[in-house]
Amino acid sequence: MKPPSKRGRSPGTGSPRPLERARDACAQHAWARAVDAFAEADRGEPLSGADLDLWATCALLVGRDEEGLHALERAHHAHLEAGATLPAARSAFWMAFRLISAGERGRGGGWLSRARRLVDDCGEDCVERGYLLLPEARQRLAAGDGEAARALAADAERIGERFHEPDLVAIARSMRGHAFLRDARFEEGLRLFDEAMVSAAAGELTPVTTGFTYCSVIFGCQLVYALDRAREWTDALKVWCDAQPGGVGFSGHCQLHRSEILQLEGEWAEAAAEARRASERLIAGLNESEAAPAFYQQAELHRLRGEFEAAEAAYRDASRWGWDPQPGLALLRLAQGRTADASAAMRRALAGATDRIVRTRLLPAHVEIALAAGDLEEGRRSAVELEEIARAFGADVLDAMSAHAAGAVALAGGDAEAALPSLRKSFETWQRLGAPYLAARVRVAIARACRALRDDDGCRMELDGARATFTDLGAAPDLQRLDALAEPAPATPWHGLTARELQVLRLVAAGKTNRSIAAELFLSEKTVDRHVSNIFDKLEVSSRAAATAFAYENRLI
Repeated sequence: MKPPSKRGRSPGTGSPRPLERARDACAQHAWARAVDAFAEADRGEPLSGADLDLWATCALLVGRDEEGLHALERAHHAHLEAGATLPAARSAFWMAFRLISAGERGRGGGWLSRARRLVDDCGEDCVERGYLLLPEARQRLAAGDGEAARALAADAERIGERFHEPDLVAIARSMRGHAFLRDARFEEGLRLFDEAMVSAAAGELTPVTTGFTYCSVIFGCQLVYALDRAREWTDALKVWCDAQPGGVGFSGHCQLHRSEILQLEGEWAEAAAEARRASERLIAGLNESEAAPAFYQQAELHRLRGEFEAAEAAYRDASRWGWDPQPGLALLRLAQGRTADASAAMRRALAGATDRIVRTRLLPAHVEIALAAGDLEEGRRSAVELEEIARAFGADVLDAMSAHAAGAVALAGGDAEAALPSLRKSFETWQRLGAPYLAARVRVAIARACRALRDDDGCRMELDGARATFTDLGAAPDLQRLDALAEPAPATPWHGLTARELQVLRLVAAGKTNRSIAAELFLSEKTVDRHVSNIFDKLEVSSRAAATAFAYENRLI
């Protein structure tokens, strides 16, 4: 039998040298083990630029950011000493990319300039020129210039395809996708996301680029309420993260995305655990502020379960790291009975929000708070704006949010009949999307509409359905509101008119036409016609003059 080869083994021991162990660990995606082996190898022999690049990748993947950046800097210098200009430029680019992503624009910009100088000095047509287009594309995107960002990313993608560089192609495609979303060209953007994700899911990309692509695409899908895609890619991302032992660099973001999906699906306990782990991992990274949305997510789950002190603390943590705690904090104030504070906070948040995507996060809460404060017109304006945005986006989630808001406004205005179609549409959409809490909240509104229409059986069944869901979830504040709603309804006014019908009667008595009444109350003329007909039936009169006389005689005006 042939004796075992001694190549790559420590003298006199027969065991692999630390460098070989490090490379083997990388091949097995055992990143933490690889980092330790590289550190051991570094104490015994000089490492090449390629090995230092690999060490940097492993360190960044397990969240040892400073160690990873130090290894990248050493890799850059090792490549220069070896006369490998383009590999040195690539190390400098990734140094810049990581620093800029972490918010260190000064250091990142310096490394980016160094990478550009090296590529320019080299004078070659090379793939590194494509990578250097990415930071500028990202900058244009952040400035709101979607067209320029798309053009730069498209140039980078073409270079990547020409040099058969899948990492560059995937990053450029995801950036193009975000640029299309910025200009409300959602189908084109989502199509590019799908293309980029095919490469990530197929294992065609390096680990750092795989994680970046997953997170970038899932964030974009959630941004425009493409829930089905967000779920699909979040599940795929979890599988990928589970295969990267100890991977912190992206698994923190992975857990945050997963927590948001779990919350929607009604798995609140698991969602809270994922959000907590996400904040712990992200705060241990290079940029602590990346943990801010994870603190906000924790606050939301505390609020929904009635854990108000814990929610307050988590909203404060999110704000401390630079995340606006609205609309969650305003909804907390509403639940605490501080309606005026909630209204003021939402007006401030909306006044400072110009981006339509940001406003979609705020408008549903603003409708709820405005109606609770008795400001029907403010609630109606926000509901109309939400409907316009939903129509432009064409997303089921936004349609459900918009329909709920429209139904709530109609119900608050005393028009239960007009509220029901919108509320039913919202409920059916949330049911189909598998969002039990949001569906249950709509059921409460449907129950109120049924009560206004004297459908006691319908009201009771809707309340029972909502109660079962809130109990399963542990939604304590909603259960308390449900108890108050389940109390016997006040006696019907002797004249039998609803609040809206009484409002219409008073305008009829003022001599206004149905068209002018519709304009004043923001109703359709058809709805006003129906109200007038109901008034005639209930008062047993046959004309507007008789209805007016009844109103004066019975002091309804």
